[in-house]
Amino acid sequence: MQDAEPVSIGHDRMWSRSPARRAPRNRRWSRALLAAGVLLVAAAGFALAHVWSPHANLRVTIGPPGSTAERFITAFAAVSKAQHPRVNLDLVRVDDLTGSARALEERRTDLAIVRSDAAVPANAQTIVILRRDVVAFILPPHSAVTSVAGLAGKTVGIVAGPLQTANARLLDTVLSYFNIPAKDVGRTVLAVDALAQSVREKKLAAVLAVGPMAPGEVVDVVGAIARATRGTPRVLALDEAEAIGKRFPGFESIDVPVGAFRARPATPSETVTTLAVTFRFAASELMPNVVAAAIARSILTTKTKLIAITPLAAQIEAPDPDDKSPILPVHPGVAAYLSNGDQTFFDQVQQYFYLGGLVVSLAGSLLAAASAGWNRRRSEAGWRPVRRLVEIANAAAGVDRAGLAALEDEYRAIVAAMLSCSSGLVGTDCLSAFSTALAHARHALDHRRASLEPETAVPSGPTLVVAR
Repeated sequence: MQDAEPVSIGHDRMWSRSPARRAPRNRRWSRALLAAGVLLVAAAGFALAHVWSPHANLRVTIGPPGSTAERFITAFAAVSKAQHPRVNLDLVRVDDLTGSARALEERRTDLAIVRSDAAVPANAQTIVILRRDVVAFILPPHSAVTSVAGLAGKTVGIVAGPLQTANARLLDTVLSYFNIPAKDVGRTVLAVDALAQSVREKKLAAVLAVGPMAPGEVVDVVGAIARATRGTPRVLALDEAEAIGKRFPGFESIDVPVGAFRARPATPSETVTTLAVTFRFAASELMPNVVAAAIARSILTTKTKLIAITPLAAQIEAPDPDDKSPILPVHPGVAAYLSNGDQTFFDQVQQYFYLGGLVVSLAGSLLAAASAGWNRRRSEAGWRPVRRLVEIANAAAGVDRAGLAALEDEYRAIVAAMLSCSSGLVGTDCLSAFSTALAHARHALDHRRASLEPETAVPSGPTLVVAR
């Protein structure tokens, strides 16, 4: 009658000892998993902060060796590396302005030096203006030419160099405004001194020079012609400059003051209106506003240091944030920085960190919700056997022998299932309740078995057989 007792007691002892021993280890694993989750969220936060904070790995075009573009980019890279270690510049070598513009348009570079009249890429936006070059038609002393129309049928000299092709196209554009076919004006491409000699020999009606109102191509041509002719060269006035600029947005009108290219005797001898083109540091329109603003801020605030490396940096200027030109518009991030100063720049940076914080917070909330849901499901699964054991104990009092056998089988199945549970799935409180419910169910089953035994007991007294 007590045949099931040793088995059930054995199960009871196994359950009460083994899971209890595993409980501290389960808690350690849960804490380790929680710590790992927190570390993952923190790592994700640092990664997002790193990605969204103002830093960049930027590709920038650099011109042929010895070119103006190379000297400026080299200076900018040196200053940028010292001031902003998080901005890394990868230099992309190109042959000329056309190659620089093409590299930006084809997205093989992030930054490029472009000239406003030369193959401007459609996706380019201005970061800063590097230089403003005057388009000067230099005439020999006592020249009879008074307008561009007077160059028809004559020969114009062009300074040999990296920009000779771009300057030849510039000449064609100016001639087209005056309805002069390009073939009606001859071209001679020579070095500066050779051009001056040709002017002295009256082989050239004018020399086209494109350069700043500072040491550069125009100053060199004026000086060479003055020495060769022993006279004072003139700069051809283009009173139509503003109208030309409206038709061809790559040009703009500029007033050249007296003596801009030579002091004594002064060249020009009076203020002259002519055309100008601009060299610009341009970025792709896809560049984030905060990065574009950071680059512009870096260049404009370190201009003095750039000048110490190359005098060319003295001509750097900020673009007009209100300029609505369809050619090389100002990048929105740069326009915001120029309009509102450092506060807007730092506000943009703060927005990126704010977005990063939102993402990290959301990730943490999702992790916490997932952890809470998993713990709730684990708790429900752990308490389900406890509730069933209580139900078995309550049902045992009213079952017959067959029902008792079924409850015994379910009892053993519950014990076996709980003993096979993975470590960490059942909490300490649940284990304690399970042990109590297990003993309660065992007692109820044993009590019911004892109450059913008289019906199946063998009579202990002698049996009287009456013979007839």
